[in-house]
Order: sequence, then C-alpha cells, then structure tokens
Amino acid sequence: MTQKEGSGRLAAMEAAHYPQSLPAAPAGWALGLCLLLILTGCASTARPVPTAPATRSNDVLMRAIGLVGTPYRYGGNTPVSGFDCSGLVDFVFRDAAGLSLPRSTRELIDLPAPRIDRDDLQSGDLLFFSPDGGRISHIGIYVGEGRFVHAPSQGGTVRLDRLDNPYWRKAYREAKRVLR
Repeated sequence: MTQKEGSGRLAAMEAAHYPQSLPAAPAGWALGLCLLLILTGCASTARPVPTAPATRSNDVLMRAIGLVGTPYRYGGNTPVSGFDCSGLVDFVFRDAAGLSLPRSTRELIDLPAPRIDRDDLQSGDLLFFSPDGGRISHIGIYVGEGRFVHAPSQGGTVRLDRLDNPYWRKAYREAKRVLR
C-alpha cells in the first residue's frame, strides 16, 4: 500500500467515525428542554419568603437603630431637626413601614392595637413608659434581644437601651403591636 492509499483510507475512516454534520434533532427538543428545566425548578425546595409584617418589622428596627445618635429636640420629628420620643416613632414607622401613626404619646397609647405581654415582644412593637410613676409619657420601639430605641431627654440623643435596665424596667407599663 502506498502512502497515498494509506492516507486516503485514513481520511475515509475518520469521515465515517467523525461525521461533518450532526443528525437533525427531533422536532420540539428545545421546548422539551425548557419544560424539563421549569419543572425541575418547581420541584426544588426554596427558602420561604418573609411575610409582609416580618419584612416591615425588620425595616422598622433597622431604621430605628440607624437613627441612634440623632439629637433630642422637643417637638422634633426629622433626622435633621432632631427627635422627641413620639416624633421618632412617627418618623420611623412612616419612613420604614409606610404607616402613619398619631403624633403624641397620649394618642399612641389609645391606638386600637393589640397589647403584647412583655415576654412576647417582637421587633417593631411600641413600648410605653411612665418614668414618674403617673400617666404614660414616654414611648420607644422594641428592636429585639431586650433592647429598644428611643429619644429619652433634653440634651441627649436617640439611643439604644436595655429593657431590663432597672430604671426602664420600673418605668415600663405596656406594649402594643401596630405591625400585623
């Protein structure tokens, strides 16, 4: 066998083994592949999407914590002007949850919202205090793990305090849940 015959034979074997074009795919193969991928995706286990109240309460706690350090100002209700306690609550709930609440602590205590036991507090619950032992005159936002954000006093700033602090434990009166 000559070299020319050998290379011709090799080319014929390669052509038979490695065709230049693929056979035509059955009709609808792309549609079938897409359907398979969609059904596979439907069968997979996904993490649950948080409910609207859980998302809103998280937004409220993050916004409230983000305002820590803002100056106290009686009658204040913006980060620029400063906050008093009810102005802080009004701003945070309006900005983070799109919820318009009454402006004064007296009006907030009368909200038709469920009262919550201290042991069942969740982020976003409103906390009411009576620091002088008389009528309720202070409000804060519970942010979890026994802590709350509030605008406590003239000359101070918005701050994060612990509910089990002896002063606040004694002044605590009740809590309400406005995010449902």
